[in-house]
Amino acid sequence: MNIFDEIKESFKTGSALTKLIYINLAVFLIIRIVGVFYFLFNVQDIESLPIVEWLAVPAGLTNLLLKPWTLFTYMFLHLGFLHILFNVLCLYWFGKIFLEYLSEKQLVGVYILGGLAGAFLYIIAFNGFPVFQPVLQDSYALGASAAVLAIVIAISVYVPDYTIHILFLGQVKLKYIAIFAVSLDILSIASSNAGGHIAHLGGAIFGYLYIQKYKQGKDISVGFNRFLNDILSIFKKKKKIKVSYKRPKTDIEYNEMKVNEQDEINRILDKISKAGYESLSKTEKETLFKISNKK
Repeated sequence: MNIFDEIKESFKTGSALTKLIYINLAVFLIIRIVGVFYFLFNVQDIESLPIVEWLAVPAGLTNLLLKPWTLFTYMFLHLGFLHILFNVLCLYWFGKIFLEYLSEKQLVGVYILGGLAGAFLYIIAFNGFPVFQPVLQDSYALGASAAVLAIVIAISVYVPDYTIHILFLGQVKLKYIAIFAVSLDILSIASSNAGGHIAHLGGAIFGYLYIQKYKQGKDISVGFNRFLNDILSIFKKKKKIKVSYKRPKTDIEYNEMKVNEQDEINRILDKISKAGYESLSKTEKETLFKISNKK
């Protein structure tokens, strides 16, 4: 198996987090390779490439109406190496923590919906505040920062006291990282990258609202994930139906299974009584849900 087959297999079998990272890296490499050819023929710089203009989200409403798909594509587009490096590392680190407590579908939902929230806040701000009027028609946004920050804020609000080790700083709780990130973006609005920081805040707001609703028992990403599954199912190959026969359990096997289930639910309930529901892992929550539904 060559390296391309390994990458293809890794993408196919990898988690949703792996797929998001691969898509961002693939788009970056394509853009940079195209940029090299344009450079060699002295055509134009990378920021002016037609493909960049077709993928980045514009602030001007007229341009946006002509390219509505950019609301989605911009969140996978990077031009600079440090830009994609920082976003991919943050997506990986915080995405891994996110998946300890929530599902892969929720990760994708928060990423894309957070990116959309960032794009909408950026567009609203640039069309609403007078300071942006001189550059409105030439301004565009790109990068996964808003989508990634949505994940960072979501998991930081969900498990605020979760602690990670940061070089030179030591042990730091997620809630302090979230506060620092949001504060930095607010203070950086009056800079040359005002649109980017405003988009970040849009993603952060969505991440916060998502978890607040989720704690109330409502997952606002469900409808979007259902829509996304319907779209992806069009491109998936339909599997042949395989009929198999499963031997029914004997009375002894059935009773043993029920005893094991009761032991497991007793353990989980004991953990809830000691540390609360949020202390449960994703697997324990799923187990509690499945066993409870059988009763």
